[in-house]
Amino acid sequence: MHYDIHTHLFPPQIAAKALRQIEEYYSLRMVGSGLAEDMLERADVAGIDRVVALGAAIGPAQVVPVNNWAIALQRGDERIQAFGSVHPGYAQWEQELDRLRQAGIRGLKFHCEFQGFSMADPGLLEIVRAASPDFVLLFHVGDRLPPEQSMSCPRKLAAILDVVPSARIIAAHLGGRWHWDLALECLAGRELYMDTSSTVDAIDPELFHEILKRHSREKLLFGSDWPLRDPVEDIALLQSRMGLTESEIHELMTNAARLFG
Repeated sequence: MHYDIHTHLFPPQIAAKALRQIEEYYSLRMVGSGLAEDMLERADVAGIDRVVALGAAIGPAQVVPVNNWAIALQRGDERIQAFGSVHPGYAQWEQELDRLRQAGIRGLKFHCEFQGFSMADPGLLEIVRAASPDFVLLFHVGDRLPPEQSMSCPRKLAAILDVVPSARIIAAHLGGRWHWDLALECLAGRELYMDTSSTVDAIDPELFHEILKRHSREKLLFGSDWPLRDPVEDIALLQSRMGLTESEIHELMTNAARLFG
């Protein structure tokens, strides 16, 4: 089964507003609408069987609504596997983890910059301990700020793994968008997964291959970051820009099955 491990799907009533906010934050233009039906159309073109939908509660008040949407998405189409979200500032996060377990949600997304806390936050570490190893934990990693000033960076994620080695972690953006040198130093070769989302258009191909040489191929996952990027285009770039074979791309797209099998 071919997976896109990193997509963002929004409720129709807020999709346009959410996309505008992301465009303003990252100074980019979206390639998609953020709507589930449009993502699934692109997935069909790309030969993707299942997409993982990610959402992050930007504050405590958003935890329950974000998770309600994740549960509805997953129940609405078998091609969608949704991740939930919790926030250290939400007092009932343990009960929310139980609710997600009961609903069949098998992963959590963290985006520290958007959620307003650091990867070094003790409250986050408490959540990671409680959620491991039941949930797959996908972390956005990287920022235009220097690593020491960023709320997320490869070194901070490595520190979480040091304390909770049982955690099943996916480091998005090949370990840290704009921090790929540090991802090579701190994360490549560690017992965690990395995805390719928002990477293949920007990373130096030589550095891309250095990370691939050091990291287990079984723990590399295809992700597009749709609607920021198009899975069809990224698959093409993996071939044309990164020089991967069809067999190597197939491996990237099927490795996620190990997480959910």
